[in-house]
Amino acid sequence: MKKIVNDILKEEVYYEKLENGLDVYFMPKHGFTKKYAILATNYGSNELEFVPIGESEKFRVNEGIAHFLEHKMFEQPDGGNAFDKFSKWGASANAFTNFTMTAYLFSGTENFYDSLDHLIDYVQTPYFTDENVEKEKGIIEQEIKMYEDDPDWNVYFNCLKALYINHPVRVDIAGSVESIYKITKEELYKCYNTFYNPGNMALFVVGDLDVDKIMEVVKKVNHYDVDKLSNEIQKFYPEEPDRVNEKEIVAKFPISMPMFNIAFKDNKVGIRGNELLRKEIVTEILTDMIFKRGSRLFEDLYMKGLINDNFGGGFSSQVDYGFTIIGGDSKDPREVKKIILEHIEKYKKEGLNKDEFERVKKKKIGNFLKYFDSVNFIANNFISYNFKGINLLDYLDVLKDVTFEEVEERLKYHLKEEYCVISIVEPTEN
Repeated sequence: MKKIVNDILKEEVYYEKLENGLDVYFMPKHGFTKKYAILATNYGSNELEFVPIGESEKFRVNEGIAHFLEHKMFEQPDGGNAFDKFSKWGASANAFTNFTMTAYLFSGTENFYDSLDHLIDYVQTPYFTDENVEKEKGIIEQEIKMYEDDPDWNVYFNCLKALYINHPVRVDIAGSVESIYKITKEELYKCYNTFYNPGNMALFVVGDLDVDKIMEVVKKVNHYDVDKLSNEIQKFYPEEPDRVNEKEIVAKFPISMPMFNIAFKDNKVGIRGNELLRKEIVTEILTDMIFKRGSRLFEDLYMKGLINDNFGGGFSSQVDYGFTIIGGDSKDPREVKKIILEHIEKYKKEGLNKDEFERVKKKKIGNFLKYFDSVNFIANNFISYNFKGINLLDYLDVLKDVTFEEVEERLKYHLKEEYCVISIVEPTEN
């Protein structure tokens, strides 16, 4: 295996691309009791149009199918559930789907190689029937309705709907009740065969483990015909204009205090690798300087009684979209937005504080080093970055190299009123 070493972090990662295309990574963490593995596919809810492997025509799937497929992967041909064996071996297993990725994972302290064998095996064993697909629709319908009743979920997704005109990030990850009832087993197999192709997947393992035993397990479990896996996946996304969709969206829920999300659309998209990582870090430093507790903006809003401790902001960064989002509770969300825009304009005229930049940068360095004590953080972030062409071990080098001038430049071109939207959830009258 190839070995990737970071001398500053004093960490190393072993890497090998298998014959079937799967990228396998292992980070040894000597002395750690907990061990963790995550097997992920570069496939999330945003992939709605593509050319299936083995076909030549573009195909449009029903919204929510990536999340639906994740649910169905746990059902086994023998009638059992994939979680059963993990429980038997004392491992804690889970899975998740987001806009860009679907992941299956487990952690444990014992029987790790048995659990790893099972993880790879069940993710390579799809079992969809007309009956079990129909049964799942009722379960996911209840999940969708639960989120429809959640004000936090609604204030967030309404914000995305305000930001984006065509991009599928504006669509709920689970889809709608209408869309999931159109899903068929044939459609699930089409998505599975295309995106659960090992060449579109990666495995990351971390812990006090033997690299040779890991590779023995990984290479033993292979259900794929290598000759059928060579095709590149063609994905299609609608063109997204620079402008925002709506400046404001308001919903009503039985809550005591209005909630808000204020967001700025990022139009510097279509980049990958360390260029994308650099943009992410520069924007994170900028948002920390302006929005985090202790900033002039935070103190101003807090002293005026317009926010509470729930106020905070951050940057969401992907290859083809991105946005800065600020959320919280307030008796007057529109006044909060007005004051935020005023502070941003003041920073643009007067400039940011260089001492504050250095303080925020040092804090980010310290936090990043601290996070390397968490196997969960290492594995989940490594996989997520990997699909964006980024090596997590490069993060510290890029962070140290970011300059004050880059952050000031980002302020001018990203945090603009014309790209700003607000989503509000107001209390119902009764």
